[in-house]
Amino acid sequence: MNAFAAIVAALVLAAPLAADDLARLKFLIGRWQAIDTAAGESGSFTFELAVQDHLMLRRNEAIYQATDRRPASRHDDLMAIYSEDGALKADYFDNEGHVIRYSVQPREGNRVVFVSDAKTSEPRYRLSYSIAADGVLTGSFEVAAPGSGDAFKPYLSWRARRQ
Repeated sequence: MNAFAAIVAALVLAAPLAADDLARLKFLIGRWQAIDTAAGESGSFTFELAVQDHLMLRRNEAIYQATDRRPASRHDDLMAIYSEDGALKADYFDNEGHVIRYSVQPREGNRVVFVSDAKTSEPRYRLSYSIAADGVLTGSFEVAAPGSGDAFKPYLSWRARRQ
């Protein structure tokens, strides 16, 4: 391979996420408000393209009013969706110090599943989104105990409407 071809190959391999790579996730783009929440709970999130459409960002907040079982609290997180070595990936960060690295699996019918790698000493996570014909976005977050492979158990679920 000549020097020019090597440089072009390196640029292609290191290229940021192209807008076409995100096409199957565009159903997520927008500002979303949680619906049907429990009393004293509210939340909203956004999905937006960033860095000249080479990255998708999700920003999320959940607010919990004080009850007789818990103090008031707020949860914030950020997730960046990007391409690496030809595959979609996502990195999640929250105000509690959690970091989750996901493989992103777009599915038919405006669905996407984010799955963390299996590690013997850590839980495994699965985050899913799907949109119904009425425009309601359903999300779920599931956890599998360390060493249990794909034995995910529901942890949180929500529904949201685009604002």
